[in-house]
Amino acid sequence: MDSGEAVSAHIRELAQRVTLVENAGAGSAELLGSMLTPTAHIVGLTGPPGVGKSTSTSALISQFRANGESVAVLAVDPSSTFSKGALLGDRIRMQEHARDPGVFIRSLATRGHLGGLSESIYSVLKVISAAGFDVIIIETVGVGQSEIEIAKMADTSIVMAAPGAGDGIQAAKAGILEIADIFAVNKADRPGVDSTMRELRAMLAMAANEPGWIPPVIPTIAIDGSGFTELAQAISEHYAYLIDNGLLELKRIGRIRESLLARVINRLAQQAIAVEASEELAARCALGDLSEDEACDLIRYGIDAP
Repeated sequence: MDSGEAVSAHIRELAQRVTLVENAGAGSAELLGSMLTPTAHIVGLTGPPGVGKSTSTSALISQFRANGESVAVLAVDPSSTFSKGALLGDRIRMQEHARDPGVFIRSLATRGHLGGLSESIYSVLKVISAAGFDVIIIETVGVGQSEIEIAKMADTSIVMAAPGAGDGIQAAKAGILEIADIFAVNKADRPGVDSTMRELRAMLAMAANEPGWIPPVIPTIAIDGSGFTELAQAISEHYAYLIDNGLLELKRIGRIRESLLARVINRLAQQAIAVEASEELAARCALGDLSEDEACDLIRYGIDAP
């Protein structure tokens, strides 16, 4: 039986639960406490703006569904610095899957979270995995020094590039080379695709210091689905590699660790903002009357400034 049938009846309830945990609403802690660690295969998809991430995500959905796997997509959109709202435009590009009972698509706003992922992402992953989806795709807002966070949340990380845009060199500079499990060179019908792929493979060869998984470089054309059979196969092979080498469990433990750290940091930040004396403490630091470490301790432990 298509695994989509097993989850189709719960889509409305799932959407409500995702909203609940994303907003940390009443009862969300109890709900999450009753759920196990996510067991779905979590696939991260990142790359520079304009490389075709959303169209590629749509093509991947089609490929996974053709293989009989149910798919959930979390499209992480950038938030306005002021309103905290988001465009949520990635869902528009995936509307062809909207009526498929085996597909769940949800946009999440970053809400100012620097890593490019929503702070509540782990909780959302937990809820969606509990709903029975086989694959969860996280599509992030882009790449950069802070965007390598995707590797900490995904089992398999795909970094997208495009020919003729210097993406290979930029990826190496941004540290993306180290976190990519698979490279997809999209828009492979454009000039320069061969040189881009050679550049990426050359850099990967230099970076491979020990035996193990060597990230494949796969050409794709998202608008017509070319190369996505090979891309889906590479994703499956990487997942098998993680299982065979005992790395999948380590990935999942690391994901929980990142979630715990994010929660602690977020709570400390909220506590600092709530301290009425924080502005006064900052002024005293500026005058040299108080060190920044001392000010942090006063905020952290709730001690009134002398």
